[in-house]
This record gives sequence, structure tokens and C-alpha cells, in this order.
Amino acid sequence: MEFADVVHRRRMVRAYDPSRPVPHGVVDELLELATHAPSAGFSQGWRFLVLQADAQREAFWTATDPGGVPDPWLAGMRTAPVLIVVFSDKQIYLDRYAEPDKGWTDRDESRWPVPYWHIDTGMASLLILLGAVDRGLAACFFGIPHDLWAGLRKAFSVPDQLTPIGAISLGYRARDRRSPSLRRGRRPLSQVVVYGSF
Repeated sequence: MEFADVVHRRRMVRAYDPSRPVPHGVVDELLELATHAPSAGFSQGWRFLVLQADAQREAFWTATDPGGVPDPWLAGMRTAPVLIVVFSDKQIYLDRYAEPDKGWTDRDESRWPVPYWHIDTGMASLLILLGAVDRGLAACFFGIPHDLWAGLRKAFSVPDQLTPIGAISLGYRARDRRSPSLRRGRRPLSQVVVYGSF
């Protein structure tokens, strides 16, 4: 598939065919693509928790369940045969930029204009989403509310230094309800691009 086709076909899919598992090798291929994302100082401060077994995925949904009856969105997401929980590791960046070629030995976080550990992890996540489309799969990136992080950490022994950036559901697409947000339409370039000056 041509790259432009992959980009144009990518969308967040919220329901999957639970009878079609994703081969482990394909998951590994997608994760390998993610490691080619750019990262400040080539720090590569991302970590991926892959949940493929039924019990592992159920433990994730239990740990991140805010309570109540699952809405249609959540019910569809729970059919994904693979979940990839994506974490950033700020300490890797602070350590990397304290090395001799960078020289920020004080490891002062305020030197960073924005938290590149989160940005780079987001870019790695996008490569997984695009790779999924290229391999005929569907995926959705979704956030994990801050007040549910403790349950996630406990369920999967997540080290304190890792920050949950979100999770990616992955599988073969089932019929799903398109997000009502899409009715807004894509903003034209004239609204998002300025040449020369604002």
C-alpha cells in the first residue's frame, strides 16, 4: 500500500472481530516500526506493555474501569484481541542529556521547552497505528484517565518512573459506529497552515 493511502485510510476503530487473533509476529513487526520514531538525543524513552492473553486484557479492563455499565464505545473496544499500553520514561531523557555530548549534568527538567518524552512516545504510537493499516488491521489510540493509573500500575507491576501515555487496541475490524466527532469534518489547510508569519 502506498504511504499516502495508509495515512488517508487510518482512523480510530472501536470494534474488532474477537474470533481473529493477531499473529504475534505481526505485533512484533508493528513494535519494531515504533522503535524507528524520532526521539530527542536518540533517547528512545518509550516502553510498550503488550497484552494478548484473555486474562491479561481482562486485567487491563478491570484495572482501568471507572465503574458502571460499559457504553457501546467501551464494549466495542473490549473485543480487541491485542492491547498495547504505551509509556514514556522521562528519566531516560534526563540521563541522556546529562551525557558528555549534551552536558545538562544538572538533569533539570525545566531545560526542556516541552516534555519530549511524551511527544516522542506519541510519535512511536502513530507508527503503530499506521503500520496496522498497512497490514490490514484496525487500531485505536485512547487515553487512560490519571485517576486510574494506580490500578494499572498495580495490575501490571508498572515501575513508578513510567508514565502511561495511552493504549492502542489492535485487531481485525468489525462493524463499528463512526465517531460523531467526524461530522465536524477535517479542517482545511487554510485554517491550520500559515506561511511566513501569523
